[in-house]
Amino acid sequence: MIMRSDFLWVEKYRPKTIEDCILPSEIKKTFQDFLDSGEIPNLLLAGPAGVGKTTVARALCEQLGCDYIIINGSDEGRFLDTVRNQAKNFASTVSLQGLGAKHKVIIIDEADNTTHDVQLLLRANIEAFYNNCRFIFTCNFKNKIIEPLHSRCAVVEFGIPNKKKPEIAGHFFQRVRTILEKENIGYDQKVLATLVNKRFPDWRRVLNELQRYSVGGSIDSAILASFSDVSVS
Repeated sequence: MIMRSDFLWVEKYRPKTIEDCILPSEIKKTFQDFLDSGEIPNLLLAGPAGVGKTTVARALCEQLGCDYIIINGSDEGRFLDTVRNQAKNFASTVSLQGLGAKHKVIIIDEADNTTHDVQLLLRANIEAFYNNCRFIFTCNFKNKIIEPLHSRCAVVEFGIPNKKKPEIAGHFFQRVRTILEKENIGYDQKVLATLVNKRFPDWRRVLNELQRYSVGGSIDSAILASFSDVSVS
């Protein structure tokens, strides 16, 4: 199916600042405190897929002007050579881009897909390059991260308390409406609300499904098949 945009919506509309991220206020304040201090600690960001862990990591780096790289644990991150070479070389060199930032940052995305040996090497790198570099790990399952990494990171869980879910889902709904209006895509509000409620809090999946089924300037009715078990009446 041909997309209306040359860009994936998940990238085109990825929040660039912590303020713009849709998060519970307590979690957002934690990250805002890091920004206010001008320094990022080593972080372990844990939570379900699509909730914004990588987006937050990138926003922190961008707002602080940090020189950073992203290594995906699902592919290259699992190989010892990647950590030995790419991560080590980056961490040990002086930043030429983020001259105003205190540290460089390595983001290990989907870190729970890395091997035990890779995680042990990352633990060693955290200690070896602490004066020059910080590490941000994202994971869906924090129990797959070894304890020595846990103990060297500030752990932030992207959980949403039940009492906060209606409020956050409402922000999701409003953000999605804004995106569809910018893309000139027509939609049925009941169908849109049902999709948000069913896929919540997987923001990435919501946007991907909306883009996939946006045809001819409106949301294609085929999207109903993706959540046909939920009433939209």
